[in-house]
Amino acid sequence: MTAEAAGTRSDSPDHGGNEARMRRGGRWIEHWEPEDEGFWRETGERVARRNLVFSVLSEHIGFSIWSMWSVMVLFMGPQYGIDPAGKFFLVAMPTLVGAVLRVPYTFAVALFGGRNWTVISAAMLLVPTAAAAAVMEPGTSYSTFMLVAMLAGVGGGNFASSMTNINSFFPLRKKGVALGLNAGGGNIGVPVIQLLGLLVIGTAGAGHPRVVLAVYVPLIVLAAVLAARFMDNLAPVTNDTGAARDAVKEPHTWVMSLLYIGTFGSFIGYSFAFGLVLQIQFARTPLQAASLTFIGPLLGSLIRPVGGRLADRFGGARITLGNFAAMGLATGVVIYASAARSLPVFLVGFIALFVLSGLGNGSTYKMIPGIFQGQALRRGLVGEAAEAHGRRLSGAAMGLIGAVGALGGLGINLAFRQSFAATGSGTPAFVSFLACYVVCAAVTWAVYLRPAARARRTAPAATTATTAAGDGERRPVYAEV
Repeated sequence: MTAEAAGTRSDSPDHGGNEARMRRGGRWIEHWEPEDEGFWRETGERVARRNLVFSVLSEHIGFSIWSMWSVMVLFMGPQYGIDPAGKFFLVAMPTLVGAVLRVPYTFAVALFGGRNWTVISAAMLLVPTAAAAAVMEPGTSYSTFMLVAMLAGVGGGNFASSMTNINSFFPLRKKGVALGLNAGGGNIGVPVIQLLGLLVIGTAGAGHPRVVLAVYVPLIVLAAVLAARFMDNLAPVTNDTGAARDAVKEPHTWVMSLLYIGTFGSFIGYSFAFGLVLQIQFARTPLQAASLTFIGPLLGSLIRPVGGRLADRFGGARITLGNFAAMGLATGVVIYASAARSLPVFLVGFIALFVLSGLGNGSTYKMIPGIFQGQALRRGLVGEAAEAHGRRLSGAAMGLIGAVGALGGLGINLAFRQSFAATGSGTPAFVSFLACYVVCAAVTWAVYLRPAARARRTAPAATTATTAAGDGERRPVYAEV
């Protein structure tokens, strides 16, 4: 298939065609068929990779803004008059708002276009950044801090729209790696802003939080400009409110939401709380806490694409099950270290949790498109009909799953708040997290790996469903979960 048939942008260096047209304020690709191997080889891969690069940049900055209050609280000394419980509640607010916003952000891609919405959502990050710069000083009321912290939730919404958009660009066989790179590159925004906070505290001192915020203003503008210049909208990804209703009714949406609470909920919750736990339980200074806080989120972000790659090769359910088992062991180490007040052992166990949560993020998200593609095959759909069904439901489900998963981060911060308020230690909170991982492992095995469950998911249609290759040959499509 030629690049002209792909309908890619006429100003793109990837082609010489001119079927793209202006629609609703942005350039649109009118034809997109990534499962067609000829189309993918000649045109699709280059366009998809270009969009992936600039999607990662925008999502990366979105994660930084979403998590900026995990850094701002390190600057809040006694002169701010906020106790530890109040700080945990403060960093929990962006998590709550970001989780809620992920649902409308998911459908904004189909309504406005992936490129157009990336530009809009990136520009919106200026609001919480400017607001935080305006209020970040002693004497500001706690209610004002709460309201401004809630604004940072827009950064959490970016993840849902970005993942939905990239899911539409890549074929099923490439989704694990692509979604892992997109999410992992975004997740790195958490340790990056924490590293910046460390740099500012170590050089300018804890009295200059606005320096951190000032760095991000030009970066936000740059991300919006680059998205406008280099990204594309996909016309086949049309707004479909029925997909949302179907995804809500689908039991697998809620099963995967639970698993994503265990993986991504852990990652974002621990990322926001790590510095406070070090300060409160181990009496670290702001500089000492900041020098350690970034390590776990950084490693967890870097390993997320590995989780997607392993899921592509061995199956997402197998990797996810092993991952939850390992998270349970790591939590046992943290419980011991927390009770014994051993900082070295605590750091080993906690950083292992970060790494494993990142690995599980990649493997669970790989499962989503495979689940809905497999459903299409079992219902007898083949070719483009099966692909369209899989994209339609997986795109809608990703937003819902991402939203519920992010609420896990809220739960972690509230659990820490209650644990420290009641006992002065985080140990009870970690015991509850261990119970959650045990439940997630049991559900993964029962729904996706138990022999009877696997037999139900295996359909004759999976051996006969085909997709068009560029040479005219029809090749099988498989949906490994």
